[in-house]
Amino acid sequence: MDTPLAPNHAFNHVFSVAESDIDQLGHANNVAYVRWVQEVAAAHWHHFYPPTEALPPHVWVVQEHHVRYLRSAYAGDKLRASTWVADVKGASSKRMTRIERVADGQLLCAAETQWVLLDAGSGRPVRVPGEMMERLMPTGQQ
Repeated sequence: MDTPLAPNHAFNHVFSVAESDIDQLGHANNVAYVRWVQEVAAAHWHHFYPPTEALPPHVWVVQEHHVRYLRSAYAGDKLRASTWVADVKGASSKRMTRIERVADGQLLCAAETQWVLLDAGSGRPVRVPGEMMERLMPTGQQ
């Protein structure tokens, strides 16, 4: 898995590591990183489809995560998660995420997640609509 730099159009979310994220080794548990990857993806989605707007009758589900853990995070660390949609094909979307420590810019984690768009009623995969693709990927990136 490559660890590309976040493009200019990446969505950024800053948060702090909670005590509840810390494991018996004294640093953030790997499960916390996966949760953060999913939370920044949801925040990115809500950036384009805020709760005040009627949501499309679809739901995104994770098909596969590839996560590279590079450095530890500790309680109280301020982190920046950057995410962007790198590719859309049919009902699938590849999303990249980088998690960095704000204080020193160190890359702590890089993730590539394959998402699948489902019809909320039937639970069956549906092709990503053009309008949705335009919101999630800047012009020229599709």
